[in-house]
Amino acid sequence: MNLLGPDLTLMLGLLAGVLCVVGLQGLSHPTTARRGNLCAMLGVGLAVVLALLHPSVQAYGWVLAGLAVGAAVGIPLARRTPLTALPQLVAMFHSLVGLAAGLVAVGMFMRHDVLDVLQTKETLEMGVGAAIGLITLTGSVLAALKLQGVVSGTPWRWVGRHWLNLGLAVGLVLMCAVFVATHSGWALALICLLALVLGVTVVAPIGGADMPVVVSMLNSYSGWAAAATGFMLEQPLLVLVGALVGVSGAILSYVMCHAMQRSFVSVILGGFGSAGTEAAAVGTTDGGKAPQLAGVEDVAYRLSEAERVIVVPGYGMAVAQAQHAVKSLMVTLGERHVEVLFAIHPVAGRMPGHMNVLLAEADIPYDMVLELDDVNPRFAEADVVLILGANDVVNPAAQTHKGSPIYGMPVLEAWHAKQVYVVKRSHRPGYAGVDNPLFTMDNCALVLGDAKDVVEKIGTALKAA
Repeated sequence: MNLLGPDLTLMLGLLAGVLCVVGLQGLSHPTTARRGNLCAMLGVGLAVVLALLHPSVQAYGWVLAGLAVGAAVGIPLARRTPLTALPQLVAMFHSLVGLAAGLVAVGMFMRHDVLDVLQTKETLEMGVGAAIGLITLTGSVLAALKLQGVVSGTPWRWVGRHWLNLGLAVGLVLMCAVFVATHSGWALALICLLALVLGVTVVAPIGGADMPVVVSMLNSYSGWAAAATGFMLEQPLLVLVGALVGVSGAILSYVMCHAMQRSFVSVILGGFGSAGTEAAAVGTTDGGKAPQLAGVEDVAYRLSEAERVIVVPGYGMAVAQAQHAVKSLMVTLGERHVEVLFAIHPVAGRMPGHMNVLLAEADIPYDMVLELDDVNPRFAEADVVLILGANDVVNPAAQTHKGSPIYGMPVLEAWHAKQVYVVKRSHRPGYAGVDNPLFTMDNCALVLGDAKDVVEKIGTALKAA
């Protein structure tokens, strides 16, 4: 028996859906992101309560046990995971959604196989749910391993990979049709196997520089997996929330692809980042010219003489947790009446919005943070550009070297500034493994060291200047 009654349940379900929609709308801008996150949490929480009060839930023992295990694992993980590891954590969350969809499909089949005869609608939901869910599972796990550095972030290339993916996809569709027609367990098993393999072969050819789009794409996949689970469990709210996540993830992937002048279709098919030549970095350096090196005092002197400074945060800033040191440097420059701006690339870091999250954590004003299209015209006006660990997103090879896998990708045109300083731990290329000719330009110098340590020393030297 439903304790709330059908009318009240329907009204609360509608409220949960509205809260999720309002939450997504709030997440569209940094100033409303916290409010949007709170609304989304309330909406999902209300949906979970309504699901637990559904008449079909007869016992709560396993539910409570699952909640206890999830809390025991999730709370410490959330507290201990640094922001640098947030992208791979998000990817693992996606994998759990996919795993849940696959397990629900198999569990529903086993339950129906014992209790009653399966209907065509039910087998279609199970087949689609298992397919989308298990593609999401293995694709997300591989993405997380690439982001963590456990496996190489370079594209995995083999002859005929596109034909292999096509064959797996066709086979998956055929097995879903067979499963719907025959209601047989072997067909569902083959669906699971093909989906697990396809998740790997879709993500494997995607290179490290493109992983933020992959994370967004997998976010969309996880939403569709959740929606399929909602159909199987006859939970309209789960269908609604899953569809919202799926659509928003797809829109974000499309927006990022448009910003990077990439094909949205190639992202969905797993071809993103794999169209470049095998010789990724040939000809990108300036005839073997060694980059200039600069010290902290050199940077502090140029900053003290500057009128306009642009800071380009990258993964190196995230690794060093240097955002608070950057905020302190920004304040010091402001006291000297220096205009400071921050330049954000759509795929800087390892996931969409990675750098925005770090800057927001340090309470850097939103009006000082500019996106690629807005900030590129401003580089020519800048006296100093300070790049903190970014590499691929400031690489001029994207505009000049057709042999590079990042060719055609819009980048931050930092080299137009009067002076560029790049704070890096070493001379090594970035995550995409592509050499950067910016480092050998006459108006660029490298400052080797940990980003937080270097920025703090620059701030100290600037105050003493």
